[in-house]
Amino acid sequence: MSTDAYVRAWLRQCGTETVQHPGGSLYAHLCRVQERLADLGYGADVQLAGLTHAAYGTDGFDLALLDWKNRAKLRDLIGEAAETLVYLYGACDRKRSWQGLATTGEVTDRFSGQVIRLDADQLTPFIDLSIVNEIDVIEHDPALLDRHGEYFRALFRSWAPAVSPPLVEELRHTLDR
Repeated sequence: MSTDAYVRAWLRQCGTETVQHPGGSLYAHLCRVQERLADLGYGADVQLAGLTHAAYGTDGFDLALLDWKNRAKLRDLIGEAAETLVYLYGACDRKRSWQGLATTGEVTDRFSGQVIRLDADQLTPFIDLSIVNEIDVIEHDPALLDRHGEYFRALFRSWAPAVSPPLVEELRHTLDR
């Protein structure tokens, strides 16, 4: 069985197909995020991070599939690079990190309170994963764009220097509705 198939089976075992999420289930959302990252040209590590990005819960989605203190289990499943991105995504304190992220490259860890400085190889995948996640949610719950569109437009503009070029056009299309 491929790593991708194994991870999808693990996600189903965790009950993600029964967790409601905009666009159907959490499982469907996770798969769409992975597929969109693949369409952007990302390799297996970032795609697997996209597929499991909610494993530790997030600042915007409390349900955790796995306790963040048990990082070794996810690392064994998806590899170290992918797990590191999942941890950063789940640990990110959005209020303290998102606004200056593209310029500071810093993420405040909501689990430990520490500030983590992303290296150049981590920043764009982290921002792209964050954007792809939000785009998928917005596309499946357009009322979110009505309520929070100005916030997302301003945030994503501030991230523009670190967004991958293929994602820029997709962002424009989604936010200019």
